[in-house]
Amino acid sequence: MTSWLIRDYAREDLEGVIRVDTESGTTGEPPLFPLADVVTALLAPHPAVVAVADGGVVGAAVSRVEGERAWILRLCMAPAWRGQGLGSALVTALERRLFADGVHTVHAALPDGETGVAALRNCAFAARPGLVFFEKHGAVTPRAVSMLSALGAELPAGGQWKKVAGMRREKRLIERRLVLPLAEPELAGRHGVEPPHAVMLFGPPGTGKSTFARATASRLGWPFLELFPARLAAEYGLAAGLSRRFEDIAQLEHVLVFIDEVEEVAGTRSGADATAVGVVNELLKAIVRFRAQDGRLLVCATNDVTALDPAFLRHGRFDYVLPLGPPDEEARTALWESYLAPAGAEADSAALASASAGFTPADIAHVARTVSQARFERTVDTGVQTPPGTDDYLATIRRTHPTVGPALAEEFADQCERFARV
Repeated sequence: MTSWLIRDYAREDLEGVIRVDTESGTTGEPPLFPLADVVTALLAPHPAVVAVADGGVVGAAVSRVEGERAWILRLCMAPAWRGQGLGSALVTALERRLFADGVHTVHAALPDGETGVAALRNCAFAARPGLVFFEKHGAVTPRAVSMLSALGAELPAGGQWKKVAGMRREKRLIERRLVLPLAEPELAGRHGVEPPHAVMLFGPPGTGKSTFARATASRLGWPFLELFPARLAAEYGLAAGLSRRFEDIAQLEHVLVFIDEVEEVAGTRSGADATAVGVVNELLKAIVRFRAQDGRLLVCATNDVTALDPAFLRHGRFDYVLPLGPPDEEARTALWESYLAPAGAEADSAALASASAGFTPADIAHVARTVSQARFERTVDTGVQTPPGTDDYLATIRRTHPTVGPALAEEFADQCERFARV
């Protein structure tokens, strides 16, 4: 067989490299770097070499340089040229280029047994034992990005779930009932568990219903889309707007849809006018269609579950009806600690938690913000900066009326008894 010639990649080699790449695989496993990444690197251009024989490309090694490190994105050979040392020759030529350009370390990751593994070993590349390769695919496909933008959806920043301070009982409930079956649908299916499609959150104002919805989307890595009934009503009329929006949502692969204060569009139909009845009917039909598709979750929230139309909460529409009440003392302690550290406060979080019984997360955030603002203004006025102490917070707590007083706490407990489905 004619010997090969190895040289630097030239633009006219692109078609030949793509052809060889499609013929080169031996394991059937997809490569770590897709062909699109390889082509991008070649066009950039990053260092690459090709082997030419009989006037055509028979092998290639393509890299991507990142500072003092480089990745070998592709090492491919035509089938007829395997086992003749071509792979080792390509790797040697490429690494000479890389090291001459100031690269200190060259990485490569291939499926075990794939074309090029032997060549890398022959060129003294060391396999790293004990490493585990992790991979996660984003929930948003490129073609969905423009639609998400048009709908006003967002992809929440990662880590929001961990930032939800306290509320350990509620977090565990949502993690177990919602997140796990949606994140592990195949495993859930093997246990006969159907991932949820819709959930109702209810509880007093300020207990974190919207925060939990957004954090759940972040935990799943799904886009978060909040529907605003007033906006839909202004644009299309409420019933038509709901129908149109859910038709758009049906085209998305993954999404968490959130409707806050859902009683505005799902209030009891008894005694309501025809328009209000039509809106409720349209939303009920939309939920049925929404539930027919996997990979999506509808989260509705209300401060008063008794204001909802009875048909809205029937089994088969909402998988769970979850209460979110005011935080207990342990959760309040965690919430206070999340605000004290950034403010540089020297305060007793346990004492503050004890003094703020009945306070919601929003109440605690208000007190913390008020104390920080007062301390900031004092620093501006005097030029002296001192950290806030326990007494500063306790004084503000005493001036703040808790959202959940005795009457509202009793009402919430009654709703939990009558409506909660966990």
